[in-house]
Amino acid sequence: MAGEPVALFQQIKDHIARQIQDGTLRAGDRLPSEHELVAQFGISRMTVNRALRELVDQGRIVRVAGVGSFVAEKKPQSTLLQIVNLASEIRQRGHDYACEMLVVERVAATLEVAAALNVRTGESVFHSVCVHLEDGVPVQLEDRFVNPQVVPDFAQQDFSVQQPSEFLVRTVPFDEIEHVVDAVLPTPEQAQRLQMDAADPCLLLTRRTWTQGTPVTLVRCLHPASRYRLGSRYQSSGNPIST
Repeated sequence: MAGEPVALFQQIKDHIARQIQDGTLRAGDRLPSEHELVAQFGISRMTVNRALRELVDQGRIVRVAGVGSFVAEKKPQSTLLQIVNLASEIRQRGHDYACEMLVVERVAATLEVAAALNVRTGESVFHSVCVHLEDGVPVQLEDRFVNPQVVPDFAQQDFSVQQPSEFLVRTVPFDEIEHVVDAVLPTPEQAQRLQMDAADPCLLLTRRTWTQGTPVTLVRCLHPASRYRLGSRYQSSGNPIST
């Protein structure tokens, strides 16, 4: 209704969004703390927390547990893609599929990983690296971080039976997904693992998934551009078309 008062959390969101829009806050800038926003606007911490959570969901800010909230980097983003079972996709083409696990370990979360998984910097998270092959040729290098709070037995799995993504999809039903695609050059180590020239371009698909608002995984899938294409087909409603 016209003249209806704006919810308090929405006022906080709009205030921060305007500062980002007009350049007062730039990418990487740290936002006032929850305590500072509570004092500034004279509202509850729960209200401030909701405003910040919704700004995170919109991709405007990132929150790092124990550190603070920061303005997110602006970056062009592709249309969302479905999560596909790469093994099934390759076999449906009549080709042989194989997965070589290179690393399964626990590591200390970097600032970027901590922000993506909403854990504290330095907190222990799972890390896995594997190469997916089609007819013996590497088509994807998968570098994955997993939130142990959601999947505590990740490192105990036998990934010779099912690959990490297949295990996660079957074990933790996700209800939110984010895909970002970039054109990049591989590092020398990545080029060696993908058996390609380091001067050849790659497509990097970065994926994050959530279950009931909790981050599950951050995974970077690197594809040699000469061997792999990324794409999707959607109805005008935004729903993926089944094939």
